Amino acid sequence: MSKRGERAMVPDAEFRSYYGRPILKEPAWKTPDVPAYLFLGGLAGASASSAALADVTGRPALRRIGRLVAAGAASASVGALVHDLGVPTRFLNMLRVVKPTSPLSVGSWVLAPFSGLTAGVAAAELTGRLPRLARLAGLAAGALGPVMCTYTSVLLADTATPAWHEAYRELPFLFAGGALTSGAGATLLAAPVDQCAPARRMGWVGTGLELAASAVMERSHGITSEPYRTGRVGRLLRVGQGLTVAGGVLSALGRRRRWVSAVAGAAYLAGGACMRFGVFDAGRVSARDPKYVVVPQRERLNGSR
Repeated sequence: MSKRGERAMVPDAEFRSYYGRPILKEPAWKTPDVPAYLFLGGLAGASASSAALADVTGRPALRRIGRLVAAGAASASVGALVHDLGVPTRFLNMLRVVKPTSPLSVGSWVLAPFSGLTAGVAAAELTGRLPRLARLAGLAAGALGPVMCTYTSVLLADTATPAWHEAYRELPFLFAGGALTSGAGATLLAAPVDQCAPARRMGWVGTGLELAASAVMERSHGITSEPYRTGRVGRLLRVGQGLTVAGGVLSALGRRRRWVSAVAGAAYLAGGACMRFGVFDAGRVSARDPKYVVVPQRERLNGSR
């Protein structure tokens, strides 16, 4: 009805695209390379930061585990990225310039020194040589850890992919929480049970952060939140959340039982992987279906009017 009481003679037009074809080009990043890169980068960042804190607080066992996990995960993350690029020199080409306005450029310049630092620190940890230099390098890697945990979320949100772009506020918190639970999971798997108290606390903080960010992201963005709740992606994300909660509960119960603590660690790691793969696939789903582009645009246009 119009303001003068007139009745519309035709129904409102529904969204359409040209022959039903996607409006946006689906991200060319490959699976499992890029989701693995997202997961391993967060694991490496959280492990490096926890190793630096363990070094400062005098926990050599936790320091050793964190350093080795950070080096291994960072190297694997670089390998996954290079494999996705197809040609190894493309990664080196990204280091030719520094572009502060580009998340990809900033991320490349974070990943490269971080990987070198963690590899050097792990070598020093295994050989016992240059402990002072290793401590400085470990502290530097720990300082870069939070950036490693979250810069990939900015990389996704800076695209036109609807499910990623609309969730730009929540994705950094979601990825930070997932990185904390993953880092805690690696420690719970490998550390003596009587030294796992810091890892348990880190896992609980990460669980709360991840679940809170997920709840907001899945309900606050209208139709663009739909890919996170429905279909195969929705099931995968719910499985990941269940594994994360299970990890938190089991870590509390496994204070004196080594095998329970190890199962909690495995649940944390599996939950973190499910979350990264789910978020990645949600973006691809939203780019594939034109309604996730057209409907939000029309809603914004009507709101401005």
